[in-house]
Amino acid sequence: MDRWSEMALFVQVAETGSLSRAAEGLGLSNAAASRHLSALEERLGARLVERNTRRLFLTETGQQFLHRSKAILADLRDAEAAVNAATIKPSGTLRVTASLSFSMQHIAPLLPEYTRRYPEVSVHVETANRYLDLIDNNIDVAIRTREFEPDSNITIRRLAETRRLLAASPGYLDRAGTPRDLGELARHALLVYSYANNPHELRFTRDGQATTIAMKGLLESNDGQVLRAAALDGLGILIQPTYILYDDIVAGRLVPVLDAWDLPRLTVNLAYPSRKHLSAKVRTFIDFIAEHFQRMEYERKWTARLGA
Repeated sequence: MDRWSEMALFVQVAETGSLSRAAEGLGLSNAAASRHLSALEERLGARLVERNTRRLFLTETGQQFLHRSKAILADLRDAEAAVNAATIKPSGTLRVTASLSFSMQHIAPLLPEYTRRYPEVSVHVETANRYLDLIDNNIDVAIRTREFEPDSNITIRRLAETRRLLAASPGYLDRAGTPRDLGELARHALLVYSYANNPHELRFTRDGQATTIAMKGLLESNDGQVLRAAALDGLGILIQPTYILYDDIVAGRLVPVLDAWDLPRLTVNLAYPSRKHLSAKVRTFIDFIAEHFQRMEYERKWTARLGA
């Protein structure tokens, strides 16, 4: 019997005034209960209970130990209840990280509904265009566009695949012309995302044909929203995932360029520390985001060809 169980047995003995009733309540034989009580006294080096043929009573030391034991066991029950409540009922601070673009377009708009459903959860969104270490930064959930995590303690849940597109404003294309083949890109102003893999190189494929083009940007930035704003203002052609550009393209604010060609696609994933028992706040947020992506059919939209 461990220390907690010995303590619980002692408290039961004190409260019932009977070793046999305490043993029955804990599912022990009288002999086992007596043995565990004696082991507790032996470990403490003190007599806690006096017994005679007529009754059982606590020593002065036993009275003091009872008071402390009841408080300790109550704290333990409260701690277990709090953990259980956190597992069942979403509460506390949920820390989420994603790029600024994804946070603005696909997290922030969902937070009113999520917090309405789970009012005891407060959400902290850490925007970062680099991948933060989840453990070191105490992150609960990350949204990322990479196929795997180098840390085996991180779980990945796939949300959707997305194309990467070249797009520009109608004003820019009216002024500079629309490129009809890849070779014409060299004479256009390009808006480059500096955190992309090989940012100064575009690898295109079409019908089994592969072409790689070196490029230099008129504007380079580590944030997709800077490039999007510049493209909307007619500065040039940007290269960004469809999940950033889709609404602008549907609304006609941006126009796909050379859409018959494909750039390497990205997979949007949820990443979170692997645990056998996820807290309710993490579990509900993961399910909430995944259900929203499925309901909105984002993968179908983001992998479609949007050019004329």
